[in-house]
Amino acid sequence: MAQRPVFISSNKYPFVEEKLIDFEWHKGLAVTQKKKSIKSLHAAALEQFKDLTLLEISTKSDNPLGVQLSAFNLMVQLKNKKEVPLENIFHAAKVFKNGGPFKDLLFMPAREAKSDIRLKESGELTGFFSNGKTWPLMPKTIFYDWLYLNAIKLTPSLSAYIVDFNAFTDIEFNPNKSFNCQARSAALYVSLVKMGKLEDCLSSPDSFISLLGKVSSELIEPAQANLFG
Repeated sequence: MAQRPVFISSNKYPFVEEKLIDFEWHKGLAVTQKKKSIKSLHAAALEQFKDLTLLEISTKSDNPLGVQLSAFNLMVQLKNKKEVPLENIFHAAKVFKNGGPFKDLLFMPAREAKSDIRLKESGELTGFFSNGKTWPLMPKTIFYDWLYLNAIKLTPSLSAYIVDFNAFTDIEFNPNKSFNCQARSAALYVSLVKMGKLEDCLSSPDSFISLLGKVSSELIEPAQANLFG
């Protein structure tokens, strides 16, 4: 048995409900085993919550929409018109006590960027730097959510269909090892759309932090070159 979260869209702050589900885990690294675990997770979730419309968001999803919504496949256009996976942007924006941001990570294969040794050997993570703004570490998912929601909004083929679902999973996500999760961000996107808050929320980083972070909306302007210039 294993335990994984299901992220459900909600109209109450923080606009995402997280429900931990016990389900049968199918051991093994093969894609077929991951797909079996996804089916077990969804079946167990539906036993507890009958009104869920579930979508697995990962490269292991049986639904093409879920595969496209994976951060490894979700493409973002930079200011120079080049497109790179969201996963690359997230890691390239990291700022550590002894280094970063590492702009060259933008153009590596996504899995290489995620495992780049500098992300582990540059000291404590201090924030994120993107488009001339330094993002805080708290709330923990604020920067990742900002990237993910904007990417969906700017991709009509995804934004038109993701709202057909109200709950999301990511079989690769382990809450004991990390906190940013594409399934959680997807649930947040659906919540904001249904409440009619998406446009205002994404109008600026300040608005986003003010609404979702409930922290100071003042962002630091660092004396650094634009990461995506």
